[in-house]
Amino acid sequence: MNEDNRGQASIETFARYRGLLFSVAYRMLGSVADAEDMLQETFIRWQRSGHQEIESPRAFLVTIVSRLCINHLQSARVQREEYVGEWLPEPVVTDVLSDPYEILKIDESISMAFLLLLERLNPVERAVFLLHEVFNYKFAEIAEIVDRTEANCRQILKRAREHVGDTRPRFEATETERDEMLHGFLQATQTGDMKGLLDLLANDVVLHTDGGGKAIALPTEVHGGEKVTSVIMRSMQKLVPKNLTLRTLRINGEAGFVSFLDGRPFSAITLQVEADHIQAIYIVSNPEKLLHLMKIR
Repeated sequence: MNEDNRGQASIETFARYRGLLFSVAYRMLGSVADAEDMLQETFIRWQRSGHQEIESPRAFLVTIVSRLCINHLQSARVQREEYVGEWLPEPVVTDVLSDPYEILKIDESISMAFLLLLERLNPVERAVFLLHEVFNYKFAEIAEIVDRTEANCRQILKRAREHVGDTRPRFEATETERDEMLHGFLQATQTGDMKGLLDLLANDVVLHTDGGGKAIALPTEVHGGEKVTSVIMRSMQKLVPKNLTLRTLRINGEAGFVSFLDGRPFSAITLQVEADHIQAIYIVSNPEKLLHLMKIR
């Protein structure tokens, strides 16, 4: 095989696993921008490797991206601790064919709730937990990736499970229920119907907001239907521009929408629906976390 053919084969091999690599990196980091950086660095290292003695390109690439993510999380820990207000993952659009990397597994592991739970784990725990619980890797494979023994990986997973707890929703909502909740939420907030909004919310609903100190957001979570209703309606009246345009989408596998102001993303709102009520609302308004949503206008 000549040099040009080898180069093309190398690019095609990387492209074949790009979706998997992005799936791992995004769940590890909770950031589209950082996941893209990890993929770029993985590609560079893949090109430099020569590929001649690599028995499994898939294993090689997943190992690289996982270790890069672990290193990145370890260095970013101080930034996360100093973040202004609540930190939320960057929202990613999961409508069919909408994501350039085609996230392979669109399930509860891509949800805002799940990604927030992962913040309880240290970088290695996070990698072991995701590789085993989400991507179905065996302990022998995980041990190679994170450079630990199999016995150590089993202990790490046990500890991670204790920290995360039961991540499954209590009552799984159907697509129809999610869409109905989104429609009701939009109608209530746009018309100022406080009772209509309150009826949609679970009694123990939680409102999460992330402005990163650069946009409107609350310093902490808000709990309870009446408090959440009051905060949202007050914000709609006093803080949210009237000339926003909305696009409803699947965001992190849940019903949601992105609002735009003068053609730029203003906020991304995701609703976590369980059965017939909204259990959690996630509002990301930090402009740095919305840059990648420019392409969906």
